[in-house]
Amino acid sequence: MPSPRYGRLAPERRAHILAVARRHLAAGLEAASYNQIIADAGISKTTAYLYFDGKQDLVDEVWRDLLVRLAEVMGPWRPAGSARAFWRRLEATSDALRRHLVEHAEDLALLGQSVAVPESATLERWFVDLVEDGVGLGIIRTDVPRPLLVAATTAVFRVADEQVLAAMLRGEPGDPEAGWRLLRALWSATPTSTRTTKKG
Repeated sequence: MPSPRYGRLAPERRAHILAVARRHLAAGLEAASYNQIIADAGISKTTAYLYFDGKQDLVDEVWRDLLVRLAEVMGPWRPAGSARAFWRRLEATSDALRRHLVEHAEDLALLGQSVAVPESATLERWFVDLVEDGVGLGIIRTDVPRPLLVAATTAVFRVADEQVLAAMLRGEPGDPEAGWRLLRALWSATPTSTRTTKKG
């Protein structure tokens, strides 16, 4: 985590440092040079270590900033009021995220790299609120413990997003429809089937 000294920098100065770091990291996390990043950001090595413990500390801050900005694009999940509005809101959020990534190629490049994305309390809350609303509207099953539903929903979103991101990185539009079908199947309670075996 960056030092309090970094936190006391003017917002525009922090934004500049993150923009420079994001540009370098988007080209490849492993290959990005910490020394080159701080040099391009106009920071001396001595000053840099007053802000960050090292490259990983800066990388973590870039990811944190990215997740904050993506959460702002998504906005908080608010009760939809009806099943139709629920699905419309999900699709609108998906569309907004895709537009953001088309307009911010560095964010898309970062998300497309195979790394463990840090946890985000804001995004976790979004999924909890989404599931709670879906349950309340009768869209999401109630025969599974709520924490498991939230974890499974988050996992489906993550995998579906990875597929859409991969398509976008290939220059294709990316279609979330497969993800929606998977979510509908996950959320729908189906009766347990019983099979009988004929004898003789």
